[in-house]
Amino acid sequence: MRPVYFPLRRALIAGVTAFLSTGFASAESVHGIAMYGEPALPPDFVSLPYANPDAPKGGKIVFGNTGGFDSLNPFVSKGTVPWQWRFWGYESLMGRSRDEAFTLYGLLAESVDIPPDRSWAEFTLRDDARFWDGSPVTVEDVIWSYETLGTEGHLRYRGLWNQIKAITQTGERSVRIDFDSDNRELALIAALRPILKKAQWEGRSFAESSLPDVPMGTGPYMVDSFDPGRSVSLKRNPDYWGADLPLRRGTNNFDEIRLEFYGDQTVMFEAFKAGELSALREFNAEKWATQYDFPAARRGDIVQTEIPHARPSGMTGFVMNTRRAPFDDWRVREALILAFNFEYINDTVTGGAQSRISSYFSNSHLAMLPGPATDKVEALLAPFADTVLPGTLEGYVLPVGDGTARNRKNLRLAMALLNDAGWTVQDGLLRNADGDPFTFNVLMRQGAGDMLSVVEIYARALERLGIEIQAEKVDNAQFTAREAEYDFDMTTFRRDLSLSPGNEQRLYWGRDGITTPGSRNLMGMDSPAAEAMIDAMLSSESQEDFLAAVRALDRILTAGRYVIPIWRFDVGRIAHARQLKFPDRLPISGDGIEFMPEVWWYEED
Repeated sequence: MRPVYFPLRRALIAGVTAFLSTGFASAESVHGIAMYGEPALPPDFVSLPYANPDAPKGGKIVFGNTGGFDSLNPFVSKGTVPWQWRFWGYESLMGRSRDEAFTLYGLLAESVDIPPDRSWAEFTLRDDARFWDGSPVTVEDVIWSYETLGTEGHLRYRGLWNQIKAITQTGERSVRIDFDSDNRELALIAALRPILKKAQWEGRSFAESSLPDVPMGTGPYMVDSFDPGRSVSLKRNPDYWGADLPLRRGTNNFDEIRLEFYGDQTVMFEAFKAGELSALREFNAEKWATQYDFPAARRGDIVQTEIPHARPSGMTGFVMNTRRAPFDDWRVREALILAFNFEYINDTVTGGAQSRISSYFSNSHLAMLPGPATDKVEALLAPFADTVLPGTLEGYVLPVGDGTARNRKNLRLAMALLNDAGWTVQDGLLRNADGDPFTFNVLMRQGAGDMLSVVEIYARALERLGIEIQAEKVDNAQFTAREAEYDFDMTTFRRDLSLSPGNEQRLYWGRDGITTPGSRNLMGMDSPAAEAMIDAMLSSESQEDFLAAVRALDRILTAGRYVIPIWRFDVGRIAHARQLKFPDRLPISGDGIEFMPEVWWYEED
């Protein structure tokens, strides 16, 4: 059923009708909601456990990004936006704790009412919630935001709108959302939608906004100035309405956050060494160990900090576009994984210091277990035994090379699979039955750094099979446009996954993304089994059932051979100015946008 937008007057009537239609289902007004169990923090909590409520305010922090930007509206598909901006300037009805798998506490909303079956959620706005211009956040703004983002916004926001049966005003400061599917996560997902100001967009197109059209937000930071494509300066709102909220106490401490944009990672690193940047995240363990011995570091002006975490590895590597031949053949994909000599590449690029990703949820309790599927995981996969790829039920392990540049054994296995798929070497090149050579491009951003080195080593291995590949480097705008249209053979891939995967999995792996531009399903996977596992995750009422569904999904994704995995990031590595401090207590999710810079502060020696 298509979601319904109720104007203010009709909403009051519809709210009463909706209440009566529930059969007076019991609901409790609470300060927080968890996906499973109860929130860890009590109603009277003072601050997040990993924040310092007494952190001083002031100072400036400067980050670097590669590429550029041509938009400051992070809620539409048009344009390239600084990826951090939507986290710093905008707020939702509730906010997340980084110390729990998936628990939310009141932000713009002071409380939420939900029934046991979570078929609806009613939020009560805080009376003092304000936009940057000082105007109050109203129920009308909330309803408009849900509808506009659900119909004109980025694809990441549209899935929820299609599962909303009705959104109604039930009081001066309360709004109720009714869901039309058996999905226990929807109440939490709804609570995380950004709230924007309706009046700003009267008579104007939200989806076609230009660079100066910065959406009005409620968050602690506002755009102060920008130089198109080169820099953005954000200032902390001195009149920020939520500064004393428990969820905000001790957070957002810098007076200014600045983003500088560079052509590639090498130039950005040199800028950091020269003191132009305050902090830099390092993803290469060898560089971390060997290339931070520059003068500022030796003087103690730069500090190296490691932040451990317990979240899933996610997937990093090279994704194959199965919308195109020959990547639609799993045997070809397995052959390309076999030819990817990870042990040799890892030793060359990172000094062998980083272990390989073994599955999408590795490094966490959500990861698939080794060997054949058993118990509930086996039961979930059994109906799809004839359609899932080899290794899903039996167990799948990534191939291991011999550590040498030749990698002969794995290349022989790869050639056997390619021959089985109809590819043979003719005149030194691998060709199909029609005589077409096996060639493909790897789409990459300019300044890809280590990934370019990886492709160069990989290309030499594929030459031994008669396959030719070429790295195709494009600027940020071209990369974003081509990725959105799935205009690539293979490209770099990074998908972060949380300790509480849910509705976002449809955006990542759902069949709607096969043809819909801009989805996150870059590989173009079409798997009824994966869809069923996502359904099972979202309808699970126990942690045990949820865990089985995630582990089953992990098997389907990993055995699908859609991505050539590379190294795992087990620890966050941040090099930063010595004046930047953070609390001793670390969240279980480790580093991330909600940790650095959110709970850090500036303090002179």
